[in-house]
Amino acid sequence: MLDLDLTRRDFLKTSGSVLMGTLATSTGVLGLLAPSQTWALELTKLDKATGQILLQTTRHIFPHATLDDAVYALVVKDLDAAAAGDDAVAKLLTDGAAALNADAGGDWLAANNDKQFSVIEKMAGNDFFEKIKGTAVVSLYNNELAWAHFGYEGDAWKQGGYLTRGFDDLDWLPDPPADASPAAYSASK
Repeated sequence: MLDLDLTRRDFLKTSGSVLMGTLATSTGVLGLLAPSQTWALELTKLDKATGQILLQTTRHIFPHATLDDAVYALVVKDLDAAAAGDDAVAKLLTDGAAALNADAGGDWLAANNDKQFSVIEKMAGNDFFEKIKGTAVVSLYNNELAWAHFGYEGDAWKQGGYLTRGFDDLDWLPDPPADASPAAYSASK
């Protein structure tokens, strides 16, 4: 058996690019589901700067002010995996990040929110934008962390269907008048 004395700091120094962050709040649903208040995402193909640009770009394309960066990092993870499997995708993403920097005057991440958005808006529809959008729509909205944040309880079929899980538990609307619905059907008639 090999005994390795590897600290977190040693690991980070020897590993590839790593995106890291801290959950914005520990009181939200995400804070309750997460095993830790800090997160790290190792990038296998893309560098850290490109990863940070992709994360922020995804935030602009799918803006949710209260959704934590940790959920957006899952999109970067999928983009990095796509880049690792296809050099053309890697080039598309790195060239797109470089174009954002160039259009922002050198450092897109340092630009204010309005400037960042205006640069992305000009890219809407190009291959870089569409790759991020296409990946994000699945990565962002098809994971349980986002579901918990948005209050989506998941696939009803796997949990017994809607009828047994509060199908009519609308507590944010007033109860309709009795004459708004037809009488219940009875098979004995």
